[in-house]
Amino acid sequence: MTGIIYARYSSDSQREESIEGQIRECKAFAEKNGITVLTSYIDRAYSAKTDNRPEFQRMIKDSAKHLFDVVIVWKLDRFSRNRYDSAHNKAILRRNGVKVVSATEPISEDSTGILLESLLEGYAEFYSAELAEKVKRGMTENALKCKYNGGGLPIGYVIDEEQHYQIDPLTAPFVLEAFKRYANGGTIVELVRWFNANGVQSYRRKPVRVDVIQRTLKNRAYLGEYNHSGHIVPGGIPAIVPEDLFGRVQERLAKNKKAPARHRAEDDYLLTTKLFCGLCGAYMVGESGTSRTKEVHHYYKCVTVKKRGGCKKKTVRKTWIEDIAIQQALRILMDDGLLERIADMVLELQARENTLLPHLRKQLAETETSIDNMLNAIQQGIFNASTKKRLDELEAAKSELEIQILQEELQKPLLTKEQIIFWFHRFRGIDITLREQRQRLIDFFINAIYLYNDRYVITFNYKDGSKTVMLEDVERRFGSDFIATGAPILADAPSHCRAGCPLFGAKIE
Repeated sequence: MTGIIYARYSSDSQREESIEGQIRECKAFAEKNGITVLTSYIDRAYSAKTDNRPEFQRMIKDSAKHLFDVVIVWKLDRFSRNRYDSAHNKAILRRNGVKVVSATEPISEDSTGILLESLLEGYAEFYSAELAEKVKRGMTENALKCKYNGGGLPIGYVIDEEQHYQIDPLTAPFVLEAFKRYANGGTIVELVRWFNANGVQSYRRKPVRVDVIQRTLKNRAYLGEYNHSGHIVPGGIPAIVPEDLFGRVQERLAKNKKAPARHRAEDDYLLTTKLFCGLCGAYMVGESGTSRTKEVHHYYKCVTVKKRGGCKKKTVRKTWIEDIAIQQALRILMDDGLLERIADMVLELQARENTLLPHLRKQLAETETSIDNMLNAIQQGIFNASTKKRLDELEAAKSELEIQILQEELQKPLLTKEQIIFWFHRFRGIDITLREQRQRLIDFFINAIYLYNDRYVITFNYKDGSKTVMLEDVERRFGSDFIATGAPILADAPSHCRAGCPLFGAKIE
């Protein structure tokens, strides 16, 4: 029999030794019962109250390939602590010819075993529910006493031995100063730089980011307000920020929310690292500027022009060139014939990448041929000690190769053409009004765009995928972008270019 091991622990506070112990006992059980273990599926910090666990779901899907006969778990509660999920997933496994066995809970195959398994699963669900109730009661008691209940600790506070909030003399002054600076016109990006320059870190001991500062400026804990799951106690913790200062900061945050956030400008340029100047070959990077009418403009500009290097490439509006890129990507996505060819390319690439599996299969075929030759020799009366020894060696080699092939198929599952085409068709439901979806579409299909003053050349992420379009043809649909003779007047903020790597940074050759 062949089998796999499924191991899990549910809490971040548990250690890797928990997994190692489960694996060790499951392997001992497999060896005792003559089960060859192909691989292990491990979920770390996932609760068994739901089956929405990545490795668990991968295991269920892999069972349909009929590569293994048994799923070995340390205890049944590792598989599930929900009776419905357990019954549902075990039914799927049974249809695929796979059985779930516990390494530490001996369960017979008769009706008594069915009853015992149901009792164990019911107890696991009861234990999980009871534990949740106890934890909730404990956290409620802590909240009534304004004690720390876990989770992110705001910068400026520490927890004493009795789990009460106390002001941190090292970081609290930075929090107060941050509120003052923002109220007096400072920006969130400036506060991020200031915090990091002074070594102030988040509660995870990592450098401060924009989102950390945003949460800090909105956190009513700095007014002394304790809040846990809607249980609010004014004055429940020591205050760091005066109420009038906190109010001024909230007013400024609300006002700035209506305007484009300057710190987000670099993140909003979807063609960063993909748009090139056709005249000099340099990157075209995103910039924002304010015109004389105080209107904010976003555009792409040649790096050489930025450095006054003599390039005569004109700037282009951000939305104009990004809309063109989106439309070109959508044309690929809606072309069934092209998608068929791309799927064939993926299959070819996939076959070239996995060189071990074809080699193992070739070895297996050669071994099976040798076994057939030995059997033919025996039928013809050629049988001695050497013949038997060689036949045993070939049978052992065949068994080992079959196991290696199964392990390789589990570790590196191959996509079928139907799966690739299905994924493309699902992709057609993308909402191009959402920034994240637009970025995803560009990253997946667009390799590079070379922009000239009269045309653009676009290359795609598949072999020989390129297209040249004259801009006079584009004007009929998207309008012209070269009306203005120059870029808008820059505001006092410096320009930025986001460094990064696209999802597929080169053509598939």
